[in-house]
Amino acid sequence: MNLPNKLTISRIILIPIFILILSLPLDFGAWDIGNTLLPIHHFIAAMIFIIASATDWVDGYYARKYNLITNLGKFLDPLADKLLVSAALIMLVEMDLAAAWIVIVIISREFAVTGLRLVAAGEGIVMAAGNMGKLKTATQMIAIILLLLHNFPFSYLNFPLGTIMLYLALFFTVVSGIEYFYKNWHVMRDSK
Repeated sequence: MNLPNKLTISRIILIPIFILILSLPLDFGAWDIGNTLLPIHHFIAAMIFIIASATDWVDGYYARKYNLITNLGKFLDPLADKLLVSAALIMLVEMDLAAAWIVIVIISREFAVTGLRLVAAGEGIVMAAGNMGKLKTATQMIAIILLLLHNFPFSYLNFPLGTIMLYLALFFTVVSGIEYFYKNWHVMRDSK
């Protein structure tokens, strides 16, 4: 149980705390942030999401820098990422801050790519994330944070950057999914 794996497990532990804060009927008040109000518990949840997202970068950095890559880490890290993003997107739908159809497309792509990776792993093939996949992840994270913060600080400008980023995340999700299957279709075709 090395440091990167501990960070990944901490990310998984933060997920139910994140959900609990958004689910409980908490009323700590709200801040006026331009043309809307930001409930304080949404701000707290956004900070937890930011911390959890940061552990993803930190654990990857340490694992690569100090050659601490383990099979447990290879399994837990992408699982933690998908659980965190899926939980956040589903909560945004619950809070009426994201369209359900967008979230369904994003989560469906994650299931499809995970399935392809499992088939590849069974064949002894490791499939690395491409640049489109990294753009997908970055835009998803930014969209989630902005939506949890009710578009702060862009709410003062009445500019819906959170929604725009969600549509960008949707675009990169679909394109990276298509690219992933196109480049790796041989895995499905040649599997036993």
